Amino acid sequence: MKYPHATYQFLLCLFSIGCSLLQADNSNGLAPEVTDLNAKDISYTLEKKIPYLKNAFVSTQPQDIDDGIKVGKLGADGRDVDDILSFIEEIKNNKHNNTDSLLIAYKGELLLESYYKRGRSNYPHYQMSITKSYTTMAIGRAIQLSHLKMSDLQRPVISFLKDIDRSKITAGTETITLHEAMHMRSGIRVDKTKAQKVVQNQPNKLKGQGQIQTYMELSSPITKESKTFKYQGSDPSMAMQVLEAVVPGSAKDFIQKELLAPMGIVNYGWQDDVSGLPKSAAGSSWRSRDMLKMGLLIMQKGQWQGKQHLPKDFVEVAISPIDINEHRTYGYFWWGHQAKVHKKNYHCISGRGAGGQFILMFPKVDLIIVSTAHNKGMGTMLTTAPERIIPSFIK
Repeated sequence: MKYPHATYQFLLCLFSIGCSLLQADNSNGLAPEVTDLNAKDISYTLEKKIPYLKNAFVSTQPQDIDDGIKVGKLGADGRDVDDILSFIEEIKNNKHNNTDSLLIAYKGELLLESYYKRGRSNYPHYQMSITKSYTTMAIGRAIQLSHLKMSDLQRPVISFLKDIDRSKITAGTETITLHEAMHMRSGIRVDKTKAQKVVQNQPNKLKGQGQIQTYMELSSPITKESKTFKYQGSDPSMAMQVLEAVVPGSAKDFIQKELLAPMGIVNYGWQDDVSGLPKSAAGSSWRSRDMLKMGLLIMQKGQWQGKQHLPKDFVEVAISPIDINEHRTYGYFWWGHQAKVHKKNYHCISGRGAGGQFILMFPKVDLIIVSTAHNKGMGTMLTTAPERIIPSFIK
């Protein structure tokens, strides 16, 4: 979100004052919060201004704040949790990159909630590619509300987009299905130099469905053989455009009112893409507890508080793995891999974002790990967290 210079400086001033209040210890037992800011003030730029907490916040018996998340107490069942507590101490002592939060849920209950450095319980953390995973959930919600059918996943993307000029698109682009786009297998291949010229010189061409029109015009011809996995922004953009085309109102309003509000997710950010639609490749901001809700929604096969929020069969398809290589699989913008712990493999379904945003789900253990960070790369939590946390729940 852009502000006039004076407004921006005022917000930064409020931001500094609010954050300065957090430097005392957390003796009241409450998770640390940013004050004087709300969802409209969320941005990657403002987040970088958050000063590091002087004292980490760690709760092994998280508060029930009536947000739809069940809570429990770590170790209440007699399990040895010393390894987890040792891991937490290492995070507090800066031994695991720039971690900002770590949450652990077991059998549907939040057992550990912790914040470090820039982590705040009420300030949505900027999310990179994990935004793609949330876009999947919006498509699922549209199916649950009958704006789409499961069979529509096999329909060509352009069959939903009435503004596409088919006379100008590259051969084969008319065959791309929603299913293929959500598996990153559209076959779209666009020269970066050509794409950059459009962004710089003809930004209005990218408004609305013009974004997809441009992808389809600039792409190399698409064949059945060329529809191989490629991690790129065009494919989630197609999914978001389909959502915009089929739901009443806008995709932005649908996400807010139909996907998130029923789950109590109201304090979040979601930037606009060049098209004017919500970004789908990166650009949302989420509280750590709300990230956990997305993990619980997957683990509960689309149910939220006893109600079917997403279709069960859609969730199953969304997390069904298609091999990329021997180490990784991919569903509908959700990753899959085998986490090796004590020489045993545990299947992990994950949403991942550069910088270190993770929702790690282990169905066989009934365990969810949520982590946020501000690393230069992905960090090591993807491998380290399972190694240090899973053993406590399998003994």
